[in-house]
Amino acid sequence: MNGQVVKVVKLQGEFVMHHHDHEDEMFLVVKGVLVIDFGTSSKTIGEGEFIVIPRGVDHKPVAAEEVHVLLFEPATTLNTGNVVNERTVASPRKITD
Repeated sequence: MNGQVVKVVKLQGEFVMHHHDHEDEMFLVVKGVLVIDFGTSSKTIGEGEFIVIPRGVDHKPVAAEEVHVLLFEPATTLNTGNVVNERTVASPRKITD
């Protein structure tokens, strides 16, 4: 959609602190509770709520229990942003083309 993709993800545990140099990122919680850790503060997002993380802002998604999330972001966005490690998914699996 206009260079954007919708990613369906399940998260549990702590992700990696990272940021995206050129992309804003939107998390919509479908099921469960997601905490976004900003290092010095955090924001809790519940079912049916969303948050937009502006480009350049360090953040770490955390889920005490499994959470289902839709991500809205440019198709070129790496899941780990400026960090490349074993959790980086360069080519996410597509449900449909």
